[in-house]
Amino acid sequence: MTAEENPQAHPEALRARALGALERARHRTTLLTSCVEGPELTAQHSPLMSPLVWDLAHIGNQEEQWLLRAVAGREAMRPEIDSLYDAFEHPRAERPRLPLLAPDEARRYAAEVRGRALDVLEQAPFEADGGAPRLTRSGFAFGMIAQHEQQHDETMLITHQLRKGAPALTAPDPEPSAAPFDGPAEVLVSAGPFIMGTTAEPWALDNERPAHVREVPAFHIDTTPVTNAAYQEFIADGGYDDPRWWQPAGWTMVREHGLRAPLFWRREAGQWLRRRFGVTEVVPPDEPVLHVSWYEADAYARWRGRRLPTEEEWEKAARHDPATGRSLRYPWGDADPTPERANLGQRHLRPAAAGSYPLGQSPLGVRQLIGDVWEWTASDFLPYPGFVAYPYREYSEVFFGPDHKVLRGGSFAVDAVACRGTFRNWDYPVRRQIFSGFRTARDADSRDADSRRADSRGPGARHAGARDAGPGSAGGA
Repeated sequence: MTAEENPQAHPEALRARALGALERARHRTTLLTSCVEGPELTAQHSPLMSPLVWDLAHIGNQEEQWLLRAVAGREAMRPEIDSLYDAFEHPRAERPRLPLLAPDEARRYAAEVRGRALDVLEQAPFEADGGAPRLTRSGFAFGMIAQHEQQHDETMLITHQLRKGAPALTAPDPEPSAAPFDGPAEVLVSAGPFIMGTTAEPWALDNERPAHVREVPAFHIDTTPVTNAAYQEFIADGGYDDPRWWQPAGWTMVREHGLRAPLFWRREAGQWLRRRFGVTEVVPPDEPVLHVSWYEADAYARWRGRRLPTEEEWEKAARHDPATGRSLRYPWGDADPTPERANLGQRHLRPAAAGSYPLGQSPLGVRQLIGDVWEWTASDFLPYPGFVAYPYREYSEVFFGPDHKVLRGGSFAVDAVACRGTFRNWDYPVRRQIFSGFRTARDADSRDADSRRADSRGPGARHAGARDAGPGSAGGA
């Protein structure tokens, strides 16, 4: 099988996959919009987010526009609401003032659209050999809509995290690992070319395309994401008080908002606490740090004497198999995600401990590249060579440029349909409410700050310090 073959490319397999993805997304949407009362659906819990009821009707409206109108050629059901649920026409801050559908009406509308869309799914041609229209070829439109709904489900989960009041969501914690991770803190990724992006993944979105060769110099990358314990070292060392580590815009952000720690953290009685979906808890030291902006991630990496990986470095570490030269669909291979390989789909409401999921590691032994936390990279969100916007410019093209930084890998809040080795997310570098963390990297011929400090303590100190620190406590450095 080549790097660009999909093991589930048969039309009927894709049709069944589309049905499952749509049903899974709707089940999650229902959970997120039925666990609170009507006033909390219509309220705006943060100016950064839409009211939950806007997301609910927007999901239905996008499904109607693409599956009923564009694919099936049917007349519009509710053309008068199109502008209300146009994300580009109405910024989030003003959406509560719009004449939105009430919660019960929004539910009925989304349900009616879904019933009709499933009828369309049964009849739509999926043939990938040119026998189907481009929009339905390999089930693309249905996969796009399932991804769109899951992306809004993640957005609604962020709203639930921002919402004040009693907890509304529950989920079991990730299973603890049988043994603490005791592998190397970093791995070397050798220099050379690899295939980045995809051409044949049926539901890949336009910014993931086309597949192309990238030449990447050798580099080291953290085996696991940076942990809360490691990030607390940065805080304790005055990281938020020292402008040396910060980009100018990041330093301005820190001073203007008085930042001292990741979002939702607070210091009380000598320990760090955080609020998580309405519950206050001690910050778990072994979990990947969460709710940090790109500026915070970049500052930590600089403080550690390292840097954030570029997007191509991250993808090479996640997909490249040096034994075969192939680029895999996922770090573990070409098979779809399973609970044993990655923390995805809101199955849990938190990341698993750093070093979890050994069955999901890459050929080089890098862990948790898929799931747990979105990972900031050093790269601006830019098009690949040969990029073509499809099926509309507003998904990716209008966001290209230096204003947005790329995140990779997904989080515990991301469904598998919207997460793969080539999937690209992006956001402003100031964003903290998203489920974002990071890992660090360094050039192959450089040494990090820990190594330099260890050398200064005398012979043997570097090895002893690395051993005594414990897995993850040095942020993977």
